[in-house]
Amino acid sequence: MKEMFSIIYTPTEGDAIQNFSRLFRKPEGCFLNINDSDRVEENLSQWGDPEDIDYIVVSDGEEVSKILGIGDQGVGGILISVAKLVLTTLCAGIHPSRTLPVVLDCGTNNEELLNDELYLGLHEPRVRGKKYDSFVDTFVQCAHRLYPRAYIHFEDFGLPNARRLLDKYRPGIACFNDDVQGTGCVTLAAIMAGLHVTHLSLTNIRVIIFGSGTAGTGIADQVRDAIATESSKSKEDAGKQIWCVDKPGLLLKSHGDSLTPAQKLYARDDDEWKGKEHDNLLTVVKEVKPHVLIGTSTVPKTFTEGIVREMAKHVDRPMIFPLSNPTRLHEAEPKDIIEWTEGKALITTGSPFPPVEYNGKSYEIAECNNSTCFPGIGLGTVLSRSRLLSDKMLVTAVKALAAQSPALKDPAKGLLPDVVDAQEISVHIATAVIMQAVEEGLATEKEIPSDEEELEEWVREQMWEPRYRPLVRVEMEGASKHAKGQMGVAGTRAGR
Repeated sequence: MKEMFSIIYTPTEGDAIQNFSRLFRKPEGCFLNINDSDRVEENLSQWGDPEDIDYIVVSDGEEVSKILGIGDQGVGGILISVAKLVLTTLCAGIHPSRTLPVVLDCGTNNEELLNDELYLGLHEPRVRGKKYDSFVDTFVQCAHRLYPRAYIHFEDFGLPNARRLLDKYRPGIACFNDDVQGTGCVTLAAIMAGLHVTHLSLTNIRVIIFGSGTAGTGIADQVRDAIATESSKSKEDAGKQIWCVDKPGLLLKSHGDSLTPAQKLYARDDDEWKGKEHDNLLTVVKEVKPHVLIGTSTVPKTFTEGIVREMAKHVDRPMIFPLSNPTRLHEAEPKDIIEWTEGKALITTGSPFPPVEYNGKSYEIAECNNSTCFPGIGLGTVLSRSRLLSDKMLVTAVKALAAQSPALKDPAKGLLPDVVDAQEISVHIATAVIMQAVEEGLATEKEIPSDEEELEEWVREQMWEPRYRPLVRVEMEGASKHAKGQMGVAGTRAGR
């Protein structure tokens, strides 16, 4: 699996998305057009009966840069939906015929695509405002009505919409945003594993997040919710253990309307920093003395030697996570961090790195790969038929992932398990998620085993495996829709 991962997903997938219109041979997934919203239900309905779809991934292709570094790709975003579903099958055994990739074509602000005669999407700037919101809502309501048991996974929506849409739909349906929640869950798992090594408590750690976009604030949310869950603190008080830094420096309440709604939750009171420097990362590190430093800025080399050494002055085992992708955008190289901290740092990166040799010792570098987390969360939600995906279910998933950390047995090992073990990891995560859904009264599936070992076996039995089945001739009237070739013919492109 590990050998093929770069072919199935990044970076090869990024090349495919960028060249989508030039490589197009046949439609993969459901294409929905904002100028043809009256046909959303008709197009979606062609993918099966209410019980046929378990997992939907939907993208509007606006911010593919969060994972692959290639920006607004318009209708090419269908391939990120396809890729994510491939990973759910590969890593969690979700049946490929019970999945549905969707793209919402709302235009594009990519001038190269707009000027490309071969581009298959709408040749117009991205639609914003009420028309956009109405279109997304039409999709969500139709998808939920047609496939009431399906779990909806939002992927690569733009910064103005990702958090807003998740907050809107989370209270009513089982849904997930990998950019907001997935990265946060994996990062939190690395922190929890690091706490085991450092013998610290989640309830009193200090965290600085450099880069406060969708991924950065998503990580902040997961850390905050975990602190609140593990202690008697409110979410507001738990959030005070997190300092978010972005282009203007430390986020302050006086930044007002320049902050996104997600950033406002972590903006500090100006009085706290009166007379103190807060316009750069080094001064904030000196004042906060963090246990954890996380980079989601996409600004390379910003974790300088001075910043790393300053952090190491105050913390025995600093946790330093340069998570920006691709590799050229990392905030620091692991070998430099190891050298500057004399081998004390616990490191997790956003891309794979080889082990670092220092003073005759080898240090494994963990990769913060969402594929070790989101498939298991989806599998647990699907199998339990949970009405919602709650905060506690996410925290439970994080704990299950952290429990698989190699560092628990050897501190020189990585903080996170390798993606090569993704299927086994997904079993543990799904089991934990199902147990939490049952405890909260959210699970609607009947006869879920109450014993943990029996539940694990129950999960394994329902995971799809790629095995050829014997061919059996059937009459036309007894054939399935798949056998007749009646599935998956959907999508319109107005005026094309």
